[in-house]
Amino acid sequence: MVRAACPAPRLLRAALLLLLLLLAADHRAAGAPVVSELRCQCVQTVQGIHLKNIASVKVTPPGPHCAATEVVATFKNGQEACLNPVAPMVKRIIEKMLKRCL
Repeated sequence: MVRAACPAPRLLRAALLLLLLLLAADHRAAGAPVVSELRCQCVQTVQGIHLKNIASVKVTPPGPHCAATEVVATFKNGQEACLNPVAPMVKRIIEKMLKRCL
């Protein structure tokens, strides 16, 4: 009968300690702000979007995370796309979405 060799207790303890340290580092304090990303969300933008397909628009002003204004449209089917904030069509879409809210 062949018996499988157990890992050395020293190696097992080291792996367990590493696992505990990783879990402790991932644990966040209650009430601490959560920063999701410190970079721009929109790498490229799309064009030719119809207002009737858009459910909502989120405009993120420039800040420490990104130097550019970002416009993220959420479509009625749940997909998201980045829009060019300086494009005339996008400006009209934002104006129409703001009028809907008022």
